[in-house]
Amino acid sequence: MGTAGVLAASAAAQGAKEREGRALRVRFCLNTATIRGQKLPLMKEVEIAAKAGYSGIEPWIGEIDAHVAAGGTLRELAAAIKDAGLVVESAIGFPEWVVDEDGRREKGLEEARRAMDLVAQLGGTRLAAPPAGATDRGDIHPLTIAERYRALCALGQEMGVTPMLEVWGFSRCVRRLGEAAHVVLETDHPRAAILADVYHLYKGGSPVSGLRLLQGALLPVFHMNDYPTRLPPETIGDGDRVFPGDGNAPLSRILSDLNAIGFEGALSLELFNRDYYQRDALEVARTGLEKMKQAVAAAAG
Repeated sequence: MGTAGVLAASAAAQGAKEREGRALRVRFCLNTATIRGQKLPLMKEVEIAAKAGYSGIEPWIGEIDAHVAAGGTLRELAAAIKDAGLVVESAIGFPEWVVDEDGRREKGLEEARRAMDLVAQLGGTRLAAPPAGATDRGDIHPLTIAERYRALCALGQEMGVTPMLEVWGFSRCVRRLGEAAHVVLETDHPRAAILADVYHLYKGGSPVSGLRLLQGALLPVFHMNDYPTRLPPETIGDGDRVFPGDGNAPLSRILSDLNAIGFEGALSLELFNRDYYQRDALEVARTGLEKMKQAVAAAAG
């Protein structure tokens, strides 16, 4: 490592040390998958997120489409979100931007443009960008993924929306945090960012210590949940996620490491628990927020 690299590493380490004892500066967001099973319209989910005490919401593109298909408008939805005191931290979509087939990838970028436009009309600035359509492909070279992600980032630059490269632990493509970091490093684009998830780090076998090697600004949103380690990564599924603190995930380590790297983004509660789907949606949302805050407090203490 040259002199400049040594100085940069030293400065980063000093910054991390200075942040160790401070309280985490985060926002709390509700990913609407958490109450999906209650089958509520998006406008009602916005109301619940606000009543529960969240500052942000993370809807799915399919829900936004359903709102419009039912006769609603984006303008009224955007107004409802703003009037509720919420912001759209991100949205979840599945454009096939990384697939090998040129035609599918072109259609994927068209879908990404459409999704970004929806997000922008709601006042949002981020969109999840998982490796949709290529989850069975472990042979796509990281530099090829970076090239395709760069094209997605360029589109995001045009649309004013950041596509966050999402780590999917069940996938063979961008399965691990280190793989996402490699791609983002090689993308060389100011819009490049990573969307990580407590559950997916475990599912994909990513060591949580890798978070310490990133910059907080690279992770504008982080999906929060927990999991029981009695279920190994090979068999655990999305529906096994539980409220933060109700499982065995190293949440204090994860949150303290995020704090150390200067993370000041949104912690978004994303669960797919069928038991929670049988409960009152507002109760689930409130419980999730309370448990996220408890996890943050424990990490700070």
